[in-house]
Amino acid sequence: MRSVIPVIMACVTLSACGLAETAVSSAAGGAAEAEQAKAALKTEAQVKEQLDAAATREAQRRQAADASSQ
Repeated sequence: MRSVIPVIMACVTLSACGLAETAVSSAAGGAAEAEQAKAALKTEAQVKEQLDAAATREAQRRQAADASSQ
């Protein structure tokens, strides 16, 4: 029985190391996903600005065309 306890303690210690590694890997993955989300939001904002600018230019072009046809 005395020889079983150190073996069990060694197994518990080694499995705890694996859990810690998994936690660190998960945290690093979460940080990477957060950065990707920030980049996606930035890209979305840039695309919206470009679409708004294009819509504004198109509206100005239509107004100019209407004015010249009258």
